Amino acid sequence: MKGSTPDSKEHTVNRLAGEKSPYLLQHAHNPVDWYPWGEEAFDKAKQDDKPIFLSIGYSTCHWCHVMEKESFEDPQVAELMNEAFIPVKVDREERPDIDSIYMSVCQMLTGRGGWPLTIIMTPEKKPFMAATYIPKESRYGMAGMLDIIPAVKNMWTLKREELLANAEEIVSAISSGVHENIGGPGLDRSTLDRTYQMLRNNFDPVNAGFGNAPKFPTPHHLTFLLRYWKRSKENEALAMVERTLQAMRRGGIYDHIGFGFHRYSTDSRWLVPHFEKMLYDQALMSIALAETYQATQDPTYRENAEEVFSYVLRDMHAPDGGFYSAEDADSEGEEGRFYLWTEQELQDVLGQTDAGLMQEIFNTTPQGNFLDEATRTHTGRNILHMEEKLAEIASRRGEDHEQLKRSYETSRRKLFEHREKRIHPAKDDKIMTDWNSLMIVALSKAARAFGEPAYAREAAATADFIISKMTGPDGRLFHRFRDGEVAVEGFLDDYAFFIWGLIELYQATFNVEYLKHALYLNDRLLALFRDSIHGGFFHTAEDSEKLILRSKEIYDGAIPSGNSVCALNLLQLGRITGNTDLEKKAYEILQLFSGQVSGIPLGYTQLMCALDFAVGPSMEIVVAGDPENKETQDILSDINREYLPNKIVILKPGEEAPEIARIADYVAEMNMKDNRTTVHICRNYNCGLPTNDREEMLRQLKG
Repeated sequence: MKGSTPDSKEHTVNRLAGEKSPYLLQHAHNPVDWYPWGEEAFDKAKQDDKPIFLSIGYSTCHWCHVMEKESFEDPQVAELMNEAFIPVKVDREERPDIDSIYMSVCQMLTGRGGWPLTIIMTPEKKPFMAATYIPKESRYGMAGMLDIIPAVKNMWTLKREELLANAEEIVSAISSGVHENIGGPGLDRSTLDRTYQMLRNNFDPVNAGFGNAPKFPTPHHLTFLLRYWKRSKENEALAMVERTLQAMRRGGIYDHIGFGFHRYSTDSRWLVPHFEKMLYDQALMSIALAETYQATQDPTYRENAEEVFSYVLRDMHAPDGGFYSAEDADSEGEEGRFYLWTEQELQDVLGQTDAGLMQEIFNTTPQGNFLDEATRTHTGRNILHMEEKLAEIASRRGEDHEQLKRSYETSRRKLFEHREKRIHPAKDDKIMTDWNSLMIVALSKAARAFGEPAYAREAAATADFIISKMTGPDGRLFHRFRDGEVAVEGFLDDYAFFIWGLIELYQATFNVEYLKHALYLNDRLLALFRDSIHGGFFHTAEDSEKLILRSKEIYDGAIPSGNSVCALNLLQLGRITGNTDLEKKAYEILQLFSGQVSGIPLGYTQLMCALDFAVGPSMEIVVAGDPENKETQDILSDINREYLPNKIVILKPGEEAPEIARIADYVAEMNMKDNRTTVHICRNYNCGLPTNDREEMLRQLKG
């Protein structure tokens, strides 16, 4: 791993040194007497009669680094913390169940959330105070650690009954929130219309994207809009998708030299990113790009997706399989340092002529466009970004577009090779089932949309890694793998996202084993996570560690919710198998959350993708033919080229009793016609006549 390591800190080792989480290891040399989450910490808190100071963050979190440097590495703060509290550190990515509950507490108490997340709670895990970043010293009306710690210690001694009463009220309020808004008027086609209208009203007509600063990618907004465009022929829906993808690709949120998307833009112009790179953003953006390519056949979206994949496969791929989680925003103690350029550096690497072209393309200036965080003054360093497409620059310069593109690519490669010599941001090298599963979805969709089997092979290798390395002997999934160790029993998202990945992987490879495993895991998911009383799915399994509540989530934030993905999985598996009971469970999810969702549906755009499938029209496509036959391959290519989001595709090989017929018994009678590859298309529960004519097939597909 390139970049700084946790071991560079010169302090006595604390209890975190035995952990595997890169985030916890970053704090292993703090003078704070950290405990990992576990009974040892809670028993110690009870024994010493102290509250818990719970700090939650993740390894690539910029403000987590700031708080560590200011406070957790400071002997004065550490002494106060160790005296007043039992300090506990949690990696939010490793334990999303803990993070979800206490983030809800923070949002309820403060009206906002974020990381680092600070919770002060009783030894029984009941919170009575919440905050995000806390400075060392009080400033600008914000209380600092040096003042907060003595105040809380004093209250714990003198006003404990008041604190305990507050904690009980908080737990009661947060628990009741899990069951409020159960049920509602139901969701239907009009909900899709309202979601579109809300996104249109929220769209930034100047800079694209949605809302103001900070701006997040939120790719499921885009995949919903693609579906809405397909349904309604509303061209503005497609235009919003294209303008947003193009603005992000040109902006500073995109790494133009090494590729990949940064986490979000701090401004409304997509110019100044928060520089960390998350695996899930690469996966979800690639899904949106692949689908937009299908919808438009514009090669720029394919090229963008392929660039993202090249970054992930180059920098995030673990040697033994699976993908790492994230890359830090900071290097050499500064956010973004790895990605920034002075004009002099460009000239030193490229020479004056080629540097001049890149300065024009990337809109650099001698004073730079990146401001010092503390002084807000220009640093001379530039965030590379484009304000025009290369074709527009070539036209303005009176040059051949292809020649300019070749010159640009030659210079980009030189800059990349030079940048590789810099100190890299630290990499969070844990492998997580849920985020890897999103990459399986992305690679599988791209394999089909681009006709690129290499992506299907990468997706299959990742799925095989999860099955072989992140699955217990009882068949249950684990959440995290690092350094040869699996840990943390799987959450809803691990199961839901992996099932989604396996469904997409089956349709990219037609390896029935992946479909069988999806159905097996879906059975486990129903047994472990489903709320048999109200419907829907809890975030944790029924036999998991007991926290202060068992949450059930539907909000589609930076990552889609497990319930939203489950709804689509159940619909697709129901159509593949002909098992209508699975579809009924999907409708249960839509009904359960309808009261909550119908108010502001733009917060649930992944669920709206599932609703779009449920409302229809949807298709089941069965291709009967020899998978090695060119005619079969050509027909599958034709199907995959079309943007048909609400379809499932099954391949029935030529043998008399293929294994797929044991999963989907209705395909048994769907045979080849005249000994040629034949396509059977069913739309909205009605089947058309089978055909082996490609033109007729396309006519049926386009309906």
